[in-house]
Formats: sequence, structure tokens, C-alpha cells
Amino acid sequence: PAAPATPAAPSGAAAAAADPLAGGALLIADRYNHRLLLVDGQKRLLWSYRLPSAWAGSRPANGPDDAFFTPGYATILTNAEDNHVIVEIDPLTGRVVWHYGHPGVAASAPGYLNGPDDAYRLSVEEARLAGVPQGTTTVADIRNCRILFLAPDGRIVRQYGTTGACLHRPPIYLASPNGDTPLPDGGMLVTEIGGSHVLRLSPEGKVLWDLKLPGLTYPSDAQLLPDGSILVAGYTDPGQVLRVTPGGRVLWRYAPTSGGGRLRLPSLAIRLPNGLIAVNDDGNHRVVVIDPATDGIVWQFGETGVPGGDASHLNVPDGMNWVPAAVAARLAASAQAAQGG
Repeated sequence: PAAPATPAAPSGAAAAAADPLAGGALLIADRYNHRLLLVDGQKRLLWSYRLPSAWAGSRPANGPDDAFFTPGYATILTNAEDNHVIVEIDPLTGRVVWHYGHPGVAASAPGYLNGPDDAYRLSVEEARLAGVPQGTTTVADIRNCRILFLAPDGRIVRQYGTTGACLHRPPIYLASPNGDTPLPDGGMLVTEIGGSHVLRLSPEGKVLWDLKLPGLTYPSDAQLLPDGSILVAGYTDPGQVLRVTPGGRVLWRYAPTSGGGRLRLPSLAIRLPNGLIAVNDDGNHRVVVIDPATDGIVWQFGETGVPGGDASHLNVPDGMNWVPAAVAARLAASAQAAQGG
């Protein structure tokens, strides 16, 4: 069932003028620069972290593909998809506190991954409702065609999909899943590349609905919105962002084919608290915020089509996570302290 609708939020020029990032900041996984960045609405770089070479190797593509804070904002989970590892870091110290996978080794045996995407730590309540241990981490293991639930000690405590069998017959078989978004009811929103499906699973793994996305050939990282609709990026060139009901009715499609609004390989779209839509525009080396009421870009970080590694450029930004102002301030203060004030 759809979640209750949230009160209407300001949109368009009013929201952008107040603060395009709704008073918070964006944690950006800057993949080819092997770093994580925290950026506020004024485009100030508040905090940064470079993934150690032990976990990212030397190849540009081996950098962080996604990054999400764990519940309580104490640590960050990031996955290096092409290096086949998940790494959990303490953002205040930079210390790696947990990991899963073997750097540079693609495999399917326990302890190994092959193309991990979207590593999430379940909250205490989500874990309880799903019937898995507290501290469980989920990950979409794309090329092994499975979703894993990993206990803190590294045990696989649940699996959706059959290892190596890339078919669409959920939850027994999954076709290259690249999204495994946890839901407050203990269930999961699964995105499958093969066949362009998004499906909602119950806490027990039962398929509640299964949607073949209309007009989208490569879905990426679907998110469930408060009104029950789905927001999903189309990882193509030109790219698109789609908001659709579980029944397949298109509520909004952003898909310019020319001009400054054209997307190139967008991998994630999220709704900000002010109603605007933030998008990782990977191939254009930027993160943009779009007003769905006007289809206008109201904020951008990174220079369109220009990769770079300084404080104002990105190089294939492949993931993001919105964080509230208090968290951003804490990380900014730690970065200042590390630099001697």
C-alpha cells in the first residue's frame, strides 16, 4: 500500500532561492577521482575523503560507485563496483571499520562479490521487521545476479536471486539487479537491469508488485517516494528520469535530447525534502537539481562535460546521499580541525 502523502513542499524558484539542497548537503561519490565529497547548497566543499588504494586500486573506474550514511550518520558505506568490495569508513577519522569482498577479485563464493552496487545498512527497525540480525548490510551483487544480506560477521543471512542465474523470476531469480533500496516496512525496492523491472518485496521476500518500466531500457537505483510512486534514473545517453506509479502510469518524465538539460548516463535520482530532484549525471561529470514543475535545472555542481579533480569539478559522479545540516556541520568541523582550524 502507498505511504501517506507528505505535505506539499515549496518548489521551483522559491525552493531554489531558499536553498536548493533544502538546508542540507550532498555526499557525492566521485568515482574516477576515488573520493567522497560533501557539498552544500552554496557549492562549498565541506569535507572530502579519498578511498585508500588498498580498496580502490589504481584504475580510475575502481573508485566509489555509491556512498550512503549508515543509520545515525556515524559511518559511511561505499561500494567499489569494479573492484568488487564494500568498505565502511568512519568519516571523522578516515578509518576503515568494516569491509566485505576481496579487492580486484570477482567471484561468487562466500566473502566475494562481482560488481557490488548500492550497499545499505539496515536500521534496527528494518532489520527487526525483515527478521535479520541487527547491523545487517544489503548489497546488489550485479553480475552474480543476487541480492545479499550480510551480518556484521560477514555471514550471508539471506539471499534473493540464484547465484549466476540471471533470469527474471523474482525473488528466486533476478536479472542483473543494481538497486536494493531498503523500505521502512522491512521490505525492499529492487531494480533489475535485465528487462527493465522494478519490484517491491515484502519483509519476507514476497513480490508485492512487479513493474516493467515504460520507455526506459536501463533502469538504475529506483527510489520509493512518500506517495508510493517510484523515481528511477535511466542510464542511457541521452538519459532520463522517470516518476511512475506501481501500475505503470507515468507521472513525470525528464528526458531532454539536446541543450544544457540533456543528461548523459544518469545513475541515481533522489527527491530532496523541498520537492526538487537531485540527479547524478555521470557522463556529464556533474550533479544537478531539477525542478519537476518547470523541468529546469536550478543548481549544478561540476562543469558540464568537463572532468576534473579540484574542489569544483567531478569525474564520473556515480552516487549521492542527502544529509541534514547538523551532519554536514559536524563533518565540516572535523575537516577544519584536521587542517588545524
